[in-house]
Amino acid sequence: MKSFLNVNSSPHLKHPDTTNSIMLDVIIALLPACAFGCILFGLRAAAMLLVCVGSAIISEFLWNKILKKSNTLGDLSAVVTGLLLAMNLPSKTPLWMAAIGSVIAIIVVKQMFGGLGCNFANPAITARIVMLVSFPSAMSNYELDFIDTTTSATPLTYLSTAADKIPHEISLTNMFFGLEGGCIGETSSFLLIIGGLYLILRRVITPTIPLSYIATVALLTFVFGDNVSIAVFGGGLMLGAIFMATDYTTSPTTELGKLIFGIGCGLITFVIRKFAALPEGVSYAILIMNILVPYINRISLKKPFGFITPKKEAKSVE
Repeated sequence: MKSFLNVNSSPHLKHPDTTNSIMLDVIIALLPACAFGCILFGLRAAAMLLVCVGSAIISEFLWNKILKKSNTLGDLSAVVTGLLLAMNLPSKTPLWMAAIGSVIAIIVVKQMFGGLGCNFANPAITARIVMLVSFPSAMSNYELDFIDTTTSATPLTYLSTAADKIPHEISLTNMFFGLEGGCIGETSSFLLIIGGLYLILRRVITPTIPLSYIATVALLTFVFGDNVSIAVFGGGLMLGAIFMATDYTTSPTTELGKLIFGIGCGLITFVIRKFAALPEGVSYAILIMNILVPYINRISLKKPFGFITPKKEAKSVE
């Protein structure tokens, strides 16, 4: 009797989305904030974006060429890494430093661990941390080109200060729409949220990580009596929570895992901002939680229906 049961190896479900299409959606979501950064900081920001993206593309091309691997530039992941790194840099950062950052992100963090899908940490985040440690002065210069009185301070500098010591120019409106100092792509929370909503509607990401991350930071800031508006809109929280903590490779696979991941990122970010010598903690928080992702996946994965945990065999005593 002929059997009608056709048994094949996985995967059994296919989806029309490809790596290329997903990365293209991320690029589209980032473009408004990138364009605004160029308007806010001038041609220097545009040059930074071009240098970071160009260095990332060249690094990946040369790596594959030297090791005689197939060309992977078509997946657009190098472009996304370059964009994210540039958006996390102050506009006054020397361009040669930005190029070094892109090389570190692509070669050291991504390719040396096996390429796309094999890296243990977000390449742009890790490269930014290396730059923060290596070039602290250049990475803390947040001057605005369109303002006559330039400043190296960001709203986060005043996060833990009393309300009467916060400059009156710093307002929720300015922070939300992006008229305060900061890195190229982190200033406009409004445009970052628009980009995040686009990714959610396109089902590229789920809102679990961004919402749990931002809510945790906001709640802890409120409990400790600090300025919630500055904590949420005055630094890199929106950029990190929406575009970097949600990276497929370095974030958990289950919704419960994503919730744990987001809360963990928020807790570490708050602790660094509140008790450490650094005003910002988003990059460090995401990197630490990236390292913990395998353990989060292990405790949050659902057991298959009917699965029975095998009993441990007792050791025989001779």
